Amino acid sequence: MNVPIITVVAGPAGCGKTTWICQQMQYSASSKNIIYFSPGTGNVPIDQTRLVAEFPEVKVFGDGGELEFFNQLVGAEIAYIELGFYLELGAIQPMLDNLSYQAMSYDKSLRAYAILPPHLKDSEYHTWADKIIIGADVDTSIVQTQIWRAPTIGQVIDEDSLHEFWYEITHGAYGQVTRAKGIFDVADGRSLYADFVAGIPAIDFLELDLPRHLEGRPQRFSGIEILGQSLDESAIKQTLEDCYLSEIAVAQYQQQVKQILIEETIQ
Repeated sequence: MNVPIITVVAGPAGCGKTTWICQQMQYSASSKNIIYFSPGTGNVPIDQTRLVAEFPEVKVFGDGGELEFFNQLVGAEIAYIELGFYLELGAIQPMLDNLSYQAMSYDKSLRAYAILPPHLKDSEYHTWADKIIIGADVDTSIVQTQIWRAPTIGQVIDEDSLHEFWYEITHGAYGQVTRAKGIFDVADGRSLYADFVAGIPAIDFLELDLPRHLEGRPQRFSGIEILGQSLDESAIKQTLEDCYLSEIAVAQYQQQVKQILIEETIQ
């Protein structure tokens, strides 16, 4: 029977868990069967959607896909399990124990990695992990009391409005935000990935490698997750909804973009 290499990754919010996994997947491009599982994201699977776009050959599982993930382990070469910051290590251990390979087993077929900021010492992650990877220098002293998630499937957003909304989110307009990420469908048919970590230099939106959607409202995933303190959730929700385009506006934008693409093809 094939014995997969199972890597379990944990760490604080924004330290770079998904980024590190993406880097490992790039290094493992020759592997024919890679699977990934991240529990606890509910109906807002932002990281899973990003991974599917960047690595379409990888089988990605979220909440509700636990059984299928474990079934797929039999034929997998490499498996990644990403544990979000909102999951307590002690609470998640029974799930890991259900695997037939333990983190401290002699064959090391299951490895526990912690992605941690350089200043963090002697944490529960240090006791739990087989190996520590130095990640982004996030501030772990901030007490993160709220997490707000919202799926936006079917909604199309004006890109200028999205940039303004994201600026407000990341500059304290709705409370102290320590981490924010999202995937949004914009008017020209692209899907954009947004990522913010307090104290880390801001990065531009990333266009996901997905086909432009130019026929009606997209049914692929989009959504947002915000972590922080004293968040004005009702104001965030209302401002986000104000960015949504009407049915007529969506159709007009899509027609304009299709015409531009036709003209570019002719030229």
